[in-house]
Parts: sequence; structure tokens; C-alpha cells
Amino acid sequence: MDDDDHVDPEDESFRAELGRRVFHVSGAVVPVAWAVGAVGWRTVRWLCVAGAVAGLAVECARLVVGLDWAMFDRLTRGYEQDNLAGYALYLIGGAVAAWVYAPRVAAAALLMLTVADPVSGLAGSGELRRVKPLPILLVTFGTSLVLAAPLLPLRGAVPAAAGATVADGVKPIVRTYVVDDNLTIPLVAGAAGTIGLAV
Repeated sequence: MDDDDHVDPEDESFRAELGRRVFHVSGAVVPVAWAVGAVGWRTVRWLCVAGAVAGLAVECARLVVGLDWAMFDRLTRGYEQDNLAGYALYLIGGAVAAWVYAPRVAAAALLMLTVADPVSGLAGSGELRRVKPLPILLVTFGTSLVLAAPLLPLRGAVPAAAGATVADGVKPIVRTYVVDDNLTIPLVAGAAGTIGLAV
């Protein structure tokens, strides 16, 4: 093999990680479209459901049928090979938030999932840790607060941002399974924002 044909594994890993981040951020189109009045909340809800169903169908094909598409290498990490992948949990968590919470709370939670999570990932080392370092937690909180502020008053935005930060920064382990923040960020942020608005 010529030197020109050599593929640096670190370069490949970076490209795969970048692809996952782009997928993450692309989801922001849905809550932003609602925020600017381009679509109604009913449309957002059904788009989220369609995404979750599609994600589950693809994961079923991957885990049960054994379908092996090249895109799986780009969308999944090594530890997700035998488990439900993060992108599917992202779609499920977003769909649940869209149906459970009020539109402005859910939209803020979706933005925290789609934008704040990848921002904190890029700010960190990418290393899987039980609790992220304080500087990364501050990045997550600051980004989440900036995203929520146009949609929620401070009494809702601050708790929602704090909820997203905890969900992103602390990885609970249930029977050796690490609970993915793609699932917990929109749910915890939405719950915290809802409580903040109710107080």
C-alpha cells in the first residue's frame, strides 16, 4: 500500500465523531422551525415520532436482523455495537419530550439535546467519564442557558439548563449499563423547566 493510500485511524475516528456531531446538530432544525413560526407544534410532535420510529426500525435491523450498513460505523460508537445506539435514544428522548412538555419547554429541551450536548462533547476530551470536569459542565450550562433564554423566562430557563447539565455531565449506571445522555437530557431538562415555571 502506498503512503497516499494509508488511512490514519485517528483521522478516521475524528471524522466519525464529527459526523455524529453533525447528525446531532441537524436535529435543531425542528425546534428552530417551530420557534420562527414555520411549523406548528403538532407537526413537530409527529416529526419526532416519525424519527423515533425510523430509528427503532433501523436499530432493530442492526441488532436483531444483523444488517451491517457502513453508516452504522459512523453513527455508533464501539460500546454501542450490541446495545441500542445513542442516535436512537436521541430520537426517542426528543419524541417523549415533544409530547410530554409544553411546546416552549420542549423546544428548549430539544435545543439543549441537539446543540448543547455536541458543544460540550467538542469542548471535552471525548473520554467516557462518570462525571465530567467542572469546566465542561460550565460550558454545557452556559450553552443551554443561551439556547433556552429566548424561549423561557429565567425561572424556567435556569432550571432547564441545570437539568441538561446534570443529565449531560453525570452518567448513572444501572446494572452495568450506562444511561445515555441522549435519552436523559431532553427529559430532565424538560422536567426541570416545567417545575421552574410552576413555582
